[in-house]
Amino acid sequence: MAGVSRPLRVLLVDDDALVRAGLSMMLDGIHGICVVGEAADGDEVPAAADAHAPDVVLMDLRMPRVDGITATRGLRRRPHPPEVIVLTTFDTDENILYALRAGAGGFLLKDTPPAQIVDAVRRVAAGDPILSPRITRRLMDRAVIQAGAYERARAALAVLSPRENDVVLAVARGRTNAEIAAELYMSVTTVKAHVSNILSKLGLDNRTQIALLAHDAGLA
Repeated sequence: MAGVSRPLRVLLVDDDALVRAGLSMMLDGIHGICVVGEAADGDEVPAAADAHAPDVVLMDLRMPRVDGITATRGLRRRPHPPEVIVLTTFDTDENILYALRAGAGGFLLKDTPPAQIVDAVRRVAAGDPILSPRITRRLMDRAVIQAGAYERARAALAVLSPRENDVVLAVARGRTNAEIAAELYMSVTTVKAHVSNILSKLGLDNRTQIALLAHDAGLA
């Protein structure tokens, strides 16, 4: 989002009107952020995205007709997809992993302090994944890798160059582009190019999925 002067455009998706109203009041008071639309269910998301062209979507998980994971997957398949932050009360391991693998760039719980939600919107819009600390700890503590995941992840990473693998490891450790540039002695522009190449080679949608693949490969 560097160089973009317009406010970040945010779409709210939640079947609870009070939640949407609270988020709207909170975010619309923040400089550089504008709530451009709302949807009450996942089946309303495609039309809302077409109408409002959001940069970031705050997405509930459980909704009556179409759940947030399905809606997220649909958004991330669009030609110019918005970033998605799942905002939910349901923090089971399955929900977390399904949401991240669907392409969500963040996963927050609804009891997250407002300032952290605002920070998450800005960071995810800039390409940095964000997870609630409680979620991060649980993912780190996952001891059992699903059968075959380790081998598949290792095989996928084998197509990358050594330098690209260095970037993968740094991304998995939660480093920003600037931090990666400093650690690996390259420019931020070069880091961004490596990340783009990695996403293209591996068929992934975002940095969070890179981190998950590195985790499956036992690198993080």
